[in-house]
Amino acid sequence: MALHHREAAPVTQVEIDLTINGENHQLVVDTRISLLDLLRERLGLTGAKKGCDHGQCGACTVLLDGRRANACLALAVAHDGSEVTTIEGLATGDQLHPLQEAFIEHDAFQCGYCTPGQICSAAGFIDELDEAVDGPLSDDLIRERMSGNICRCGAYPNIVSAIREVASARSGAAERVGGAA
Repeated sequence: MALHHREAAPVTQVEIDLTINGENHQLVVDTRISLLDLLRERLGLTGAKKGCDHGQCGACTVLLDGRRANACLALAVAHDGSEVTTIEGLATGDQLHPLQEAFIEHDAFQCGYCTPGQICSAAGFIDELDEAVDGPLSDDLIRERMSGNICRCGAYPNIVSAIREVASARSGAAERVGGAA
């Protein structure tokens, strides 16, 4: 009985252009590489974490063209020409992003593994406020909009408080914020 061996499909490499944290990157990548693996393994941007690798935990959340995205599910080649912001790109020099400051102030993390994804998701959520939220920004709405980001340590009440504080401080959002800050 003869064994038939399949030849492995050739690896296809393509050139892509990404703007990551404000810096242009022209890269030759395997067409199968996820955006998360590209960021972590090729570019050394390890803030986005590999949690479940199935898009269910949110630890890998980045901003992709200003919108929240699970980097583990995004093929890098599908986003040629896109702008990516990771947790490393939210701060301006030594000045932390307001959400980073609020997470520290509200003790909105414990082990910290999910924190980069939580903060990137919250940044995207706050940017979506003007177009996506009618009425008051309640704690329940924050929880619903952040439901794709899991914190196994259970820091949810502090995460909600941090997000509420930044959202209420944002220009134009103060009228929509319900509850005490």
